[in-house]
Amino acid sequence: MPLEIPNDRGVFRLSIPVLTEDIDEQNHVNNVIYLRWVQEVAFAHWITLGSKELISNYKWVVLRHEIDYHSPALPSDTIEASTWIDAPEGPRQRRFVSIRRKSDNKALASAITSWCLLDALTGRPRRVTEEITTVFGLKN
Repeated sequence: MPLEIPNDRGVFRLSIPVLTEDIDEQNHVNNVIYLRWVQEVAFAHWITLGSKELISNYKWVVLRHEIDYHSPALPSDTIEASTWIDAPEGPRQRRFVSIRRKSDNKALASAITSWCLLDALTGRPRRVTEEITTVFGLKN
């Protein structure tokens, strides 16, 4: 079932064109590409909203990806990846991603990913700070 994009908290959107190399032998976007899009929108969210200080002090690593495929993306489509976060649990934070075709808003895929915040210098897990959740638009 597609994810419902919330109206009441920070949702970040990224427009991504389907590239020729994204298409597989079945003439639709290969499932691995959706994972790339999940990574791209997460990275863009962090880089766009995070301060230089936050970005230099912290790094994110993936602990788990869970993707549901709803409908294929096709050659010449442009997709919109929307992402938002859940309340953190220590160093972990769940991220939601909805991937839709821009032309008709059709749900193509949904993902729930678990990320771990790391100290950039030590590589050790760090508790997600209120500053980070505020930057991401999470309202308590």
